[in-house]
Amino acid sequence: MNQADRLVLRDHRASRYIAEELVSLTSNISELFDTLDQLDGEIYRQVESRRTFRFELAGNAYFAKLHYGVGWKEIIKNLIQFRLPILGAKNEQRALQMLLDSGVPVPRIVGFSFEAGSPATRRSCIVTKSLVNTLSLEDCCRQNLITSAIKYPVIRRVAELTRRMHQVGINHRDCYICHFHLNMDTHDRRHPELFVIDLHRAQIRHSTPIRWQVKDVGSLLFSAVEENVLSRNDLFRFMQIYSNKPLRQTILKDGVFWQKVKVRAQRLYLKNHLQLHPLLM
Repeated sequence: MNQADRLVLRDHRASRYIAEELVSLTSNISELFDTLDQLDGEIYRQVESRRTFRFELAGNAYFAKLHYGVGWKEIIKNLIQFRLPILGAKNEQRALQMLLDSGVPVPRIVGFSFEAGSPATRRSCIVTKSLVNTLSLEDCCRQNLITSAIKYPVIRRVAELTRRMHQVGINHRDCYICHFHLNMDTHDRRHPELFVIDLHRAQIRHSTPIRWQVKDVGSLLFSAVEENVLSRNDLFRFMQIYSNKPLRQTILKDGVFWQKVKVRAQRLYLKNHLQLHPLLM
């Protein structure tokens, strides 16, 4: 690989990057997208404009996400709804790098490529190293792995990571417990290691608007309540850590915010159930 192709990942203006460990896949960085597109990996998601799959190389596992262009119809629909359309992998690359720089653990980027051209047909891709021996919090709950000894440290860490994400101007938009992965190799359960994943829909601003904080936190609350692992005291713990102030002050000063979070969680819950969960009443 030419020295000119060794782009610095921390430079958000860079349009291409490939780590040394992917050179055996392709040594021509300009062919990264086409090379990935020809791989037959384990498909995790496939829609008209995007394909996500897992592949192995030299004994290591990776996730590739290929964007084929969203089309003008999708762009116009988003603009009519006053939303910025997600045009490719650049959004996820920026979000991952910003979170990494801010101390939020995320999958490591080992390759990306963004082509020029029409925003409707522009191709792009991102490759991340697969997390080793981790399990989503959703699966941990369903397998009864969240014991009383680890539950509070996990709640604390989820609240800390969510708060930090919002502080740096990122809202996830798919902020459910399935997108927080717990390192199962961590022996000190008082300080669990969690990773935030699947950020392709994340929004990036100088600061996160309150309404998008509400949507993220409300989605988290809904997904945790769905698994029947929370108590009311657990909710109070999360509120205190996320707000970063004593619970009394949180309730007095941020009451409107938490009421909106509750309403968001209620709406999501009622889509799948005939009546509300007691914690959401």
